[in-house]
Formats: sequence, structure tokens, C-alpha cells
Amino acid sequence: QLQLVESGGSLVQPGGSLRLSCTVSGGNLEYYTITWFRQAPGKEREGVACGDYSHGSTNYADSVKSRFTMFRDNAKNTMYLEMNSLKPEDTATYNCAASRYGCSGPEPHYPLEAWGEGTLVTVSS
Repeated sequence: QLQLVESGGSLVQPGGSLRLSCTVSGGNLEYYTITWFRQAPGKEREGVACGDYSHGSTNYADSVKSRFTMFRDNAKNTMYLEMNSLKPEDTATYNCAASRYGCSGPEPHYPLEAWGEGTLVTVSS
């Protein structure tokens, strides 16, 4: 059974950086589209970045373009989200999810096969 575990969330000051990890077990990362979502309190969930590696593409939400980078380490079966120049509005719980059907912008084509528990990112001084 495919499982995803996120880590790396913490409290960081505005302008700071964090790297989130999404470790995949029960399957090979190379065969999946991985999407990072986030949800802030009182707001809807949004797709932040979607990596469709079968087509060699990564799509980012406009709100994070040029600040966030998604990349993977196949040897560790782990997908990363490098977040720079963090803003208070980036505060949210970040989840990663796996699907088989590629991306539609920063969102995946559904259905999802697995969804992680999430990791909390708080950007505050």
C-alpha cells in the first residue's frame, strides 16, 4: 500500500527558508505524480506545486513561483519542496499526495492514490 510521510515543517521568520520532505513507501516515486497542497486556517486547500515526471514538468501556483522549488531524490524515494523568501501568508499545513494521471497546473488529475498526514509551516516574527 502506498504511503506518504511529510516532514520539515517548523516556525520560521519572514524571509526565511524551509525544506519539506515527502517520503514515499510501498511504491516507486518515479511512477507517480506528486503534488504539494497547503491549507491555511479558514481557507480552502490549494495546490502549491505538481510534479509530473513522466512528462518532465513541474507546475507552480502563481503565489509561490520563483520562491518554491520542487525536486526529488529517487535513491531516497523522496520528493522535496524547497521554500525560500517565506511570507506570513505561506503559513499552512502542507500535505503531499500521489496520483497516476499527471498535472493540471499546480493541481493533480484525480483520483489521488495516497495522501500524507501533513506538516505545519508557520511563518511569523
